[in-house]
Parts: sequence; structure tokens; C-alpha cells
Amino acid sequence: MSTSDRDWPSLPVAEWSATRDTLQLWTQVAGKVRMVNTPLVNHWWNVPLYVTARGLSTSLIPHPQGPSFQIDFDLTDHKLVIGTVAGSQHCFPLKSRPVADFYAELTSRLEQLGVGTAIWPMPVEIYGALPFPDDRVHTTYDPEQAHRFWLILVQAQRVFEVFRSRFLGKVSPVHLFWGALDLAVTRFSGRLAPPHLGAAPNCGPQVMLEAYSHEVSSCGYWPGGDGEGVFYSYAYPEPPGYRDANIGPGGARFDESLGEYVLAYEAVRTAADPDAFLLEFLQSSYEAAADCASWDRQALERRDTTVSYGRPPRAEEGR
Repeated sequence: MSTSDRDWPSLPVAEWSATRDTLQLWTQVAGKVRMVNTPLVNHWWNVPLYVTARGLSTSLIPHPQGPSFQIDFDLTDHKLVIGTVAGSQHCFPLKSRPVADFYAELTSRLEQLGVGTAIWPMPVEIYGALPFPDDRVHTTYDPEQAHRFWLILVQAQRVFEVFRSRFLGKVSPVHLFWGALDLAVTRFSGRLAPPHLGAAPNCGPQVMLEAYSHEVSSCGYWPGGDGEGVFYSYAYPEPPGYRDANIGPGGARFDESLGEYVLAYEAVRTAADPDAFLLEFLQSSYEAAADCASWDRQALERRDTTVSYGRPPRAEEGR
């Protein structure tokens, strides 16, 4: 793929933070609808959203009284689409409007489709957040900025899937957690972790205890901080020597305030080979976590990274 701006677009945080904050709150409303209707899956894997060919999706959600349904953020034509397996569909435009109005309309549309869902209307992981029905502060939605964010997720997802494929142990899907609006993928050593005693706004202790019940090396993309956002990587529990490891590529560093390694998104998108540049960061930070914590890398990693399933053989193969 080319390294044109179309593939790895520029999106300075300072320019789109108003749209980002509104979109994050909208995704929290939809994500909470999914969470209420689905059984708990390890590490809250039943709550994230997923990158699609047009935007973001909850994936199929069961409902206790009505048909199964799905909520999609179409960030190409900029509309919210709610469809059920019974064939019914409602949609409404994604446009600048208060979070309170978005919440009211989504709630009403779900009721009309027979899949009404009551959620706790309080945002999580956001300091000073207002309840959804009262939030008339966050109102901005710029279609071009939202579309560029989706394009970043598309490219990050593609590279994350390559990185994910190298691991034979337990590894999460590549998914978007709406708490912080970050795209993440997590590897597990297989060992239990000490109880995580951290906290986030409006999150009970069970949230972190479930999320970090087992030892992890996790990485992702977060559209926050300065510049154009960052790629990050961290280990829990953090093993001795981890933050002093030699992490590549140039520009990667350990952020003491975040407690994780970071690499500026801008450095990735402007690199000669963004994919290789990002993969170096993901691989080297994982290796630091695995080596410092004595993971069984021989058993957990795929040594042959050239395996390709579903690809038709070249003419000369098999001769």
C-alpha cells in the first residue's frame, strides 16, 4: 500500500478534539447497550466496538425479549444504523447535536424496533462527565474529521492483525474500547495477575479486576495527548527492568505519566514504511515485556510468520 495521506491521514488532536469527545460519548451509549444485553466475556470482551468497511459496529447483539440486532456507526455516509434480524431497520444522521439528543433518539429507536434497552446513563473513564440525558455541552460532529479517524483505525487494525497473527497463545480480538476510545489488542502469558487496584472515573473495582485478571502485554492506538495521538504498549503487572528496555524504532519512549511506551502517530504516518515502523514498536515492546517477565516465548509465539491460508498457490509451486 502507498504511504499517501489517504492511507495514513493527518488528524491533529487539537483540531478534532471537540468531534472526538462527542463521538466518544456516542459510542459509549451504543457500547453500553451491547454490554447490558450480552453475557460477560473475559476481560470485558463483550463490550467493545469493531472496525468495519464503513465505520464501527457493535456486532450482533442478542435481546431477551426482541430480535437480535446491531448498531453501526457509518462514518462514510455519516449515519447511525440499527438493524434487526427480523428485517427492520432504523437510521438517523450523524451530525452536530447534543449528546442528550443523540441518547434520546437512540433510546427511542431501540424501543420502536422492539429492542428497548435501559442503560446506566453515566459515561465512564471521563473526568467531570455529565449524564447522557443532561449533556448539552458536547455537540460537535465534523464528518471529515470523523472519517479520517476511521481511516486511521482501518490502517492500525490492519497492522495490529499482522502482529496478532504472530502469537499462538491467548490473544484478544482487535477491538475499540469506548471507555478511552482506543483501538487495542492484548496478548496473555497464561498466568494469573495480582489484583489490579487502579481505578477510573465511574468504574467500580470489578472493572479493573476483570480486565487485568491475567498477565498481559497490551498495545493500541489512542487519539489523545498532544500532536496526532499515540500508539502505546504496556505490561501488567509491570516486570522489573521493563521500562528500561531498548525499544524501537527511534522516537519510541517510556511515558512516566502514562506508565507505558508510546510512539507518536505522526512518526508512523510519515515513516518511509509505516507498517514496518509500527510493527517494530509493537514487537520490541512486547519482547521487552515477555523477556522481563519470563514468558514461555517458545510455546506462545509463531516462529514461521510466512504462513498464508487461503492464498492460491503460484504456478511454480508444487512442481
